[in-house]
Amino acid sequence: MKKVLIYRRGGLGDTLLTFPIADIFKRKGYEVHFSGNIDYLSLGKEVGFIDRIYSDIPTNLRDFNEIILFAKENFLNLPRVKVVNPFPPKGKHVLIHYLESLNFASETFERSLPIKPLSRWRENFIIHPGSGSKKKNAPLEFFKTIYQILQAQGLKPLFVLGEAERYLQKVLKNFNTYLVEDLVLFARLLKGSKGFLGNDSGFSHLAGYLGVPTFVLFGPTNPLEWKPMGNQVRVFYKNLECSPCFPSDCFNPLQKVCLNFCPSKVVKSIKKTLEMI
Repeated sequence: MKKVLIYRRGGLGDTLLTFPIADIFKRKGYEVHFSGNIDYLSLGKEVGFIDRIYSDIPTNLRDFNEIILFAKENFLNLPRVKVVNPFPPKGKHVLIHYLESLNFASETFERSLPIKPLSRWRENFIIHPGSGSKKKNAPLEFFKTIYQILQAQGLKPLFVLGEAERYLQKVLKNFNTYLVEDLVLFARLLKGSKGFLGNDSGFSHLAGYLGVPTFVLFGPTNPLEWKPMGNQVRVFYKNLECSPCFPSDCFNPLQKVCLNFCPSKVVKSIKKTLEMI
């Protein structure tokens, strides 16, 4: 059997956006090996996209028929390596960029992460107030207001917190919260939920990829390039003259105009979408 090694460093969202590539190779009959964050890659192994995962580059590179590096250069200095820039050209979605870079634009792949759902959260609407960068986060008060409005309207909101938001457990002590410690378990719970709201984050990418009704707040990043995969993803984006600006610092961080969304309008959009499902 032919073997391929895929290398991708980065956050959860970055990793998920490469799963279709692993899926395509798997469909072509390859044994898929993947080097990156083991916790994130466990999702790919769970659903059968990936056969073996590594936290670093394996030493037996001669065993691989193909090597795909999502990197800016061929740091392995081997002739059979294909290098894919992890960042897309301006205005092009990152997944389309990846597919085109590997001549996979016409290939078939799973559009929704095929993981088995759990029903524990079937009545819950999930809210994630964080991301990999505080620059991408709407104010916490915005999310608290969303929670309160949804609760008043009969929904059952639940805050989910990643490791980066662990400190918010005390701040949100009067709200229902869940700390994510097992990513596969979280994915199964999330897939069985009523819906999801978050910033441009790894959890938002996961929710969209799972096929959950997903609502994502974009501010300093461009949704044309980084919108989560999935056919039930709704983006809120002001498209200001100064956007996108990430990773640069906002010229007016106290205002954070690009992420200053109206909670009642967001809730209205959420409820309208959920009623149509």
